[in-house]
Amino acid sequence: MRKSNVILVALGFSVSLAAIAQQQRLPADVYEVYMADKERIEREYKAEKQRCDSFDGNAEDICEAEAKGREEVAKAELEDKYRPSKESQYEVRAARAKADYRVAKERCDDLSGNVKDVCLEEAKAAQAAAIADAKRED
Repeated sequence: MRKSNVILVALGFSVSLAAIAQQQRLPADVYEVYMADKERIEREYKAEKQRCDSFDGNAEDICEAEAKGREEVAKAELEDKYRPSKESQYEVRAARAKADYRVAKERCDDLSGNVKDVCLEEAKAAQAAAIADAKRED
């Protein structure tokens, strides 16, 4: 009886290891889709960045910050889609917070004096709150 329990435990352990190993490796067709999506995200970012060149001054900076933020969020979502985990979900939320902060910071550049300082502090506080919420959701 004891020997059969040991064999069953060993068999269960080996099956679980095989399942974990299979989960870590992406099949070739899934990997191809992943790489195609990653290339699509990069192409979209380059196109958006070129579109931003038509703007002048701070409007161009805001446009580029928005484009970069969308790229980073899309890449984080892609990673979460193909390798879902608590960490990848956190990375998506953190990427959104960082993108929002980057855009808010660029919008504050149009301001001057104390109003600009207050704007930057509000942007930092919003980012800190968003990252804290992202950590709490894990």
